[in-house]
Amino acid sequence: MDPILWIPIGFITIGFIILIFAKKSMESKLAFIKANKESDESAKKAKFIVWWIYGTTAWGVVSIILIVWFFNTFV
Repeated sequence: MDPILWIPIGFITIGFIILIFAKKSMESKLAFIKANKESDESAKKAKFIVWWIYGTTAWGVVSIILIVWFFNTFV
């Protein structure tokens, strides 16, 4: 098995694990924002959630590119 094969597998697997653990944190931050709409801290948490969404989207795009690259190279 080619060692280059492990790059997309590892990237996607580690990304899923991080997303699963970060999901609970995002849910608690969202609940805090809903409860305290006027707080300065809720604005900071909202900005963090937006950046988390951007990061998740970027991870998804890179994962798709790696899957396409894998099929073009190995299949």
